[in-house]
Amino acid sequence: MRFPPFSSFVRTFVAFTNATAHLRPTAQRTLAPPLNTFGLRSMPTIPFLSSFFGTSTSASDKMSYPDQRSNDEWHAVLNKEQFRVLREKGTEAPFSHEFDKHHPNAGVYTCAGCDAPLYKANHKFKSGCGWPAYFDSIPGAVTRHTDSSFGMERTEIVCSKCGGHLGHVFKGEGYNTPTDERHCVNGISLKFNKDDPQTSGNGEAK
Repeated sequence: MRFPPFSSFVRTFVAFTNATAHLRPTAQRTLAPPLNTFGLRSMPTIPFLSSFFGTSTSASDKMSYPDQRSNDEWHAVLNKEQFRVLREKGTEAPFSHEFDKHHPNAGVYTCAGCDAPLYKANHKFKSGCGWPAYFDSIPGAVTRHTDSSFGMERTEIVCSKCGGHLGHVFKGEGYNTPTDERHCVNGISLKFNKDDPQTSGNGEAK
């Protein structure tokens, strides 16, 4: 039996830490800002852990992307959860999105914000981590940033067109894939188009 890699346990711990904190009785949360009952953030509510698991925003925030919509314009096209993840670098709960177990034979996953093609269906594989996993992306579709916090280094991935937060990419975990990479992506950051012209080609890593 293959156990999920350590990085998967980290993301799962972060998500469930948030979920547990936000399910406390109202009386115990009077000093906290109002949140949806099942709302999740990308960082735990414990300050020490927040510095350890948080996503660094400095590099990606300084980047200039072709799609430069304002927050008000993004609010008009994204629901609250999509905005929280894509524009505020949140994290959805593991095993919560339908794309985790979505394995079509053809098609393309696009950015939920700007519809830019990101991943081919045949880039997707079963990782068991609780989030959609891809071994590669469409060339040029995803931009990587170094995410360093409290001595731990991760690689954040964002949409190259709008800068929307997708998740993180991990390498060298031993999966039997052409790249030995795992793009760990929030399902809510994606849409699926089964008829997209990007489905042409063999889907091999480039």
